[in-house]
Amino acid sequence: MSEFKAGLEGVVVAQQDISFIDGEKGDLVYRGYHINELAPQATFEEVVYLLWHRKLPNRAELAELHERLVARRALHDDHVKLILSMPRTARPMSVCRTGVSQIGLYDPEPLTFDSEVNQLKADDILAKMPTIMAAFARHRKGLEPIPPRDDLSHTANFLWMLNGEEPTPEAEKGLDLYLVLLAEHGFNASTFSCRVTAATWAGMYSAVVSGIATLSGHAHGGAVQAAFSQFQEIGNVDNVEAWLEGAMLTKKRIMGIGHRVYKALDPRAPHLKARVADLAVQSNLCKWFEIASKLEAMTAEYPYFQERKLFPNVDYYSAPLLCMLGLEPDMFTPMFAISRVAGWTVHIMAQYEDNRLIRPRADYIGPKGLTWTPIEER
Repeated sequence: MSEFKAGLEGVVVAQQDISFIDGEKGDLVYRGYHINELAPQATFEEVVYLLWHRKLPNRAELAELHERLVARRALHDDHVKLILSMPRTARPMSVCRTGVSQIGLYDPEPLTFDSEVNQLKADDILAKMPTIMAAFARHRKGLEPIPPRDDLSHTANFLWMLNGEEPTPEAEKGLDLYLVLLAEHGFNASTFSCRVTAATWAGMYSAVVSGIATLSGHAHGGAVQAAFSQFQEIGNVDNVEAWLEGAMLTKKRIMGIGHRVYKALDPRAPHLKARVADLAVQSNLCKWFEIASKLEAMTAEYPYFQERKLFPNVDYYSAPLLCMLGLEPDMFTPMFAISRVAGWTVHIMAQYEDNRLIRPRADYIGPKGLTWTPIEER
């Protein structure tokens, strides 16, 4: 019997040059650039170009990418009608999954694995996902969808479609940083799901839908929503100390603290915290940042967290950020997808370039040698 690794823990299943993670040191690298280099300086569109093309763009290349995405932001009229026909009680991640499936129905390109054609499909999905989710976010409130604009950045355009007003510079920068930090993270569950689907020679849209479905699970994409529910339970910054004491007594898990991979501080967390602090200054929802900040400071004083090397991860400060930008808690995971689709699509294209069907095996531990019993004798 071969060695069994639950959850494929530590099993290397591929080689890739897209991102590198060192969980012990707290390092995250996109195409050779440490996240500490990218977070303070790069825009999401620059990171998308880097992931897709293996290099940072010059001004002309960045402008060309922007124009490609702008040209594909708008939805087909029938697609808008579908979103407006959805029940307002639908789970946003279900809308995201269904919405991307329908994008594929209007794809003018054939089902092919040509790299240039698949690049157009990646453009299509990344450009339209924000439009889908902004339209549904308004529909569920009884509001009409707002068409995309071609004079705004990828991030500013989403906030425009969501709220009907141009975002402040702090809001735009906050969301853009969030998208940069969540764009790629190695062979996480949803990325692996995308590659498994792509390995069967399924198309780009099908592979991305696999990623969305996987991300919708509570153990993967639901962490940020769970962290916000925790802050809501605390309610006020004055309640943090008593809440934490109760949580420690009952051995309640502190959501957003700790990470499956990082045994040091998640390198994305401090960048996001600083940007959220800037946004909180002008927000009437700043209490969520105040609660998160005080809870983090208090957990750092407990030996339990120090001994187990448990630090805030990127989800922890994502929760107050997304709330302050006007998003409902169940919209947080779709925002994760809107960012991570940059990484998904490059992994899918990499799978197509050097494909082999992903077909692991499992050891059989059931009975053998049973004999058939006629139904009358059972």
